[in-house]
Amino acid sequence: MTATMNADTGRQRTRTALFLAVAMAATVGSALGFQYLGGYIPCHLCLQQRTPYYVGVPLMVLAVLASMLHAPAWVTRGLLAIGGLLMLYGLYLGVYHSGVEWAWWAGPTDCTAGAGPVDTGGKGVLDALDKFVPPSCDKAALRILGLSLAGWNAIASLVLAAIAFRGALTRD
Repeated sequence: MTATMNADTGRQRTRTALFLAVAMAATVGSALGFQYLGGYIPCHLCLQQRTPYYVGVPLMVLAVLASMLHAPAWVTRGLLAIGGLLMLYGLYLGVYHSGVEWAWWAGPTDCTAGAGPVDTGGKGVLDALDKFVPPSCDKAALRILGLSLAGWNAIASLVLAAIAFRGALTRD
């Protein structure tokens, strides 16, 4: 009976890691979609909020592989815990950025200049790169149901962190 319980827990960890890999990829993929398909230019803090996902997706794929290849349970549990910590960091970044947007606190000094139209002045795009200024971090480019994308990222990060920690803390 213990072998059956361990197998069930192992399959549950595999499903948890797979869900997290897909959910993290979908979250950062939607941000990239807003950027490349929707034309929303990300600010400095927006780009920082993607980092936990860029690290987390391959980490969760590694957790799936570790679980499927029957690595010791502590390996998969450790990878899930690291994924949870990454999502807690994502939660911090999302709350921080939302607070900057709502003017609850000041943002970083390199995040205050507003973006203007890119004028190449008859020159190439590479010449215009030195003049391009990203959008300000204190203005939400889009609000959905009253929350900016940073606010939605905070919610997604919280949910994904809870799922990752639940998977990591489940005993055999």
